[in-house]
Amino acid sequence: MTPVDPRMIHLFSYYRDAELRGASLLLKLIMRVDDPETQTKLSLHLADETRHVWLWTKHIADLGCTPVPIDDGYQTRIGRSVGIPKSLVDLFALTVVVEERAQRRYLTHAQRPDVDPQTLHILHEVTKDEKWHIGWIKGKLNELAAANGGPEKALASLERYRAIDREVFADLEAKEREAFGFSFSDNVVHPLP
Repeated sequence: MTPVDPRMIHLFSYYRDAELRGASLLLKLIMRVDDPETQTKLSLHLADETRHVWLWTKHIADLGCTPVPIDDGYQTRIGRSVGIPKSLVDLFALTVVVEERAQRRYLTHAQRPDVDPQTLHILHEVTKDEKWHIGWIKGKLNELAAANGGPEKALASLERYRAIDREVFADLEAKEREAFGFSFSDNVVHPLP
């Protein structure tokens, strides 16, 4: 068996952590929403997120390793910057932003020519789910905004969270460039050293 690059285990652990903390955000939403249709969609979404956690966990285990504890991951950093969202519109807007980030990240990583088949399979699996997640969450956000302050409120929340996302992700990309010499989110593809 080829030795496993510990940096990759760390990267996969970051992905796992983001999915785990995304599941935690969905649990907060489930506790605050009463309507049956949204409860059903949130439950399926939560099931997807926990499956993503398992896919990354299993992938790490299949490589003969264990997940690395992540105390400064994407979701943790977003949470520190955002604080506690004050409304359902804010919670749904934040969910849209983190799901969009996950989708972009996984798609960009999957485009690299040096991605091993097992990792590529997981990236494709989670990306398929992210498309549905973004769609239904945006629909619910628009519905909530129409009833609570109009679309301007939703747009303001999305813009606020997207600005925070850009800042947080720029820091994580810098950390990744330090470790690898490039970021898996770079448009220019570099082979792994």
